[in-house]
Amino acid sequence: MKKFIVFFMLLFLVFNFEKYVFADEPDISAEAAILIDADTGKILFEKNIHEKMFPASTTKMLTAIIAIEKGNLDQKVTVDKETPYEIAGSHIALEPDEIVTMKDLIYATLIESANDAAAVIGKQISGSTEEFAKLMNSKAKEIGTKNSNFVNANGLHDDNHFTTAYDLAMIAKYAMKNDFFKSIVSSYTYTIEPTNKKSVSRPLKSSNKLIYGTEKINVNGSNVAIKYDGANGIKTGYTPEAQSCLVSSAERNGQKLISVVLKTNGNNVFIDTHKLLNYGFDSFSSVKLAFKNEFIDNINVENGDKEIVTGIVGNDLFSLVPKGRESEIKRKIVLPEKISAPISKGQVIGKIELELDGKVIETGNIVSAMEVNQKGALEVVSINSKDSIFKKWWVWLIILLLGWRISVEVKRRRIRKNRRQSYLYIK
Repeated sequence: MKKFIVFFMLLFLVFNFEKYVFADEPDISAEAAILIDADTGKILFEKNIHEKMFPASTTKMLTAIIAIEKGNLDQKVTVDKETPYEIAGSHIALEPDEIVTMKDLIYATLIESANDAAAVIGKQISGSTEEFAKLMNSKAKEIGTKNSNFVNANGLHDDNHFTTAYDLAMIAKYAMKNDFFKSIVSSYTYTIEPTNKKSVSRPLKSSNKLIYGTEKINVNGSNVAIKYDGANGIKTGYTPEAQSCLVSSAERNGQKLISVVLKTNGNNVFIDTHKLLNYGFDSFSSVKLAFKNEFIDNINVENGDKEIVTGIVGNDLFSLVPKGRESEIKRKIVLPEKISAPISKGQVIGKIELELDGKVIETGNIVSAMEVNQKGALEVVSINSKDSIFKKWWVWLIILLLGWRISVEVKRRRIRKNRRQSYLYIK
């Protein structure tokens, strides 16, 4: 009987092996998706992350961050005569010659996803949609995108307007470091006050139900609220070609995640996002792997006024690590056997690598904890150093006396030369 029970248990485990090993792997309906650590950019989950996709209104993240960085929030912008009649889809009914602030346009772009507001931003900053698109592509490359091309400010469909899940994650990671951007996307309502063309206020509301929704969705067999605990942004998107898209951000206990879901239908965009964020928070923990100023080693110094220099960690090192595997992380210290003077305090002299499963998961600099001058040389490497010779009052006195003596000698020689020339002329 006991043998039969053991056999049955083994059989059960064999047929359910995949379920137990991959239970935490999210099953994503979207065509492309990614989950990253918002602090480091480390990829925690990926599905077709470099596949070209249409971004729809997630484009507006880039438009908004450019507007915040290059525009003046209090600037009064006059709506051009063409935009109100050129724009399809979501809008705030801007009128020709209407005057609105840049701040209101940015809120309308991110919260209401207003295509007209985004277009006006682009024209205001660059003079035309085409020139603003050039600025968008330049900024995207600066941020670290790899396979994107933007042709408009709002994401309305164009076959040449495309990006990837990875690139949108990089844009979101960059944008969420801006406090003003973050404050907007974490809100879901805003009001534009009456303008010269509108006698009533315009209330705006976000379509990102992750930060306010009350309806229920089915996530892995459980009915849960569509609002996600810890969600603080960022941007939805939809066109018939792109289908439903969502770039999201969430934070719990200091752990920050960004997810991107592209090309799915209806509430699946929120269901997939729940799955990704749950996977990140349930499967990984933020671990401090090294401490700033942590002692690493002493390195021999050649031709220095000190025999050794102390190497320390330059900055705190954090990384998201699979839960339960924190103790498996290995350190690799890369330092030279000796180093030549001069060495300045804070100078990078090596690096520290943290490895898991033979792969480097985080790196950091090892820096000098002290200043080392060349042996026998005057300490003039850094005039601002507290031990610099130029901090001594008597050094400056000597310099002044030498300068005065040289000046006097030059003057005497000039006088003698003039006297000789005068004597020869008279003679």
